[in-house]
Amino acid sequence: MAKKKSLFECQACGFQSSKWIGKCPSCDSWDSFIELNETQISVLNETKSIKSVKKPLPITEIKIENIKRFSSKNSELDLVLGGGIVPGSLTLIGGSPGVGKSTLLLKIAGNLAQDGKKVLYISGEESASQIKLRAQRLGSSSENLFLLTEINLEEILKILHLEKYDLLVVDSIQTLYSEKLSAAPGSVSQVREITFELMRYGKDEEIPIFIIGHITKEGSIAGPRILEHMVDVVLYFEGDSSRELRLLRGFKNRFGSTSEIGIFEMTKTGLISANEVSKKFFTRGKAQSGSAITVVMEGSRPLVLEVQALVSQSSFPNPKRSATGYELNRLTMLLALLERKLDLPFNEYDVYINIAGGIKVTETTADLAVVAAIISSFRNRPISKDTVFLGEVSLIGDVREVFSLDTRLKEAKTQKFTKAIVPSKPTDGPNDIKYFIIDEVSKIIDWM
Repeated sequence: MAKKKSLFECQACGFQSSKWIGKCPSCDSWDSFIELNETQISVLNETKSIKSVKKPLPITEIKIENIKRFSSKNSELDLVLGGGIVPGSLTLIGGSPGVGKSTLLLKIAGNLAQDGKKVLYISGEESASQIKLRAQRLGSSSENLFLLTEINLEEILKILHLEKYDLLVVDSIQTLYSEKLSAAPGSVSQVREITFELMRYGKDEEIPIFIIGHITKEGSIAGPRILEHMVDVVLYFEGDSSRELRLLRGFKNRFGSTSEIGIFEMTKTGLISANEVSKKFFTRGKAQSGSAITVVMEGSRPLVLEVQALVSQSSFPNPKRSATGYELNRLTMLLALLERKLDLPFNEYDVYINIAGGIKVTETTADLAVVAAIISSFRNRPISKDTVFLGEVSLIGDVREVFSLDTRLKEAKTQKFTKAIVPSKPTDGPNDIKYFIIDEVSKIIDWM
């Protein structure tokens, strides 16, 4: 008689092992392994299996399919999705509680329903009356918007096969369960099975599906990483739920770029596209020490940001370094460079950096603005609010050029900036901006 094979699975990350392990080698969780039964193993094998064997074709014979899209009636969401919603796509939206995931999707569902599309909103967390109250506040009520409060996957699939819808919203994936599995809703096995069934239904019927996913304390989607691999698009909300501005950033997109972000504003009528986005991240006014302006690129969109710095005398042997919205390791590097090149005693001072507006800077264009803000705070010398700083600072102390310099300068001109500190004069920049060329970080002292 053949020996029964056992399979254990981590309920935190989905890592599998042939034996029980106390600590997961993938996510370091303790006592998270449970043994899968025969039904769960068969479902797992079904999920991994390939429906049919296809004959390989030369790449020269492959025909390119034109991706058809339709608008979500929200310009910011269309931008992040790559131009609109793709039929048959499976989109996962994550974010902290209260950041606006359900609000945004209910608003989108209402907009499309009012445009004549049949939309089904499935909720496993709220009652139909609660959703209706929010829909009335958002102005999303429509005869084409249908609500379903159900958490049984098999019952949901029965309803979906009775009548076809143009869009499906699931809130949230962790609340649904399948009768095929004995595991609790939200477990690794349940999330994998439900996502696979929804993906198969959406692809077969060419119906776009949006699913909401809860996040863990670390900020990642709760459940196995395979969930992010199975879907077509992964979007995360960034920003504090107590602030008006929310950022929707794409981390995976099979139909477009992941460099775009959507900027939304929370209002009385819900989450809407932010108007005049460029003015949301900096303020005009009196020049103050420790403040410098730069322009970063988020995909194809230039954003004017304010970099704030505070340098104060340290009362401890090891001075503190803190950065909000800026990479801490890069801040440490810049401070070491300033100590070496400019003989500034930052080893005796605490240094704090903050990017206004809650946005995270992931490129090196803001280096020059960070250096200027630090020196301005250290010497208590205000910087003119009419000046922008654009340049990457290297370890050897020179200031290097950045990409899309002309686009950044055109945005600076639009926002009525009159001076620009740049590593070299642009070839196609605005003529009514006065340029100051700084090719070495030491020259910023001469300019200030």
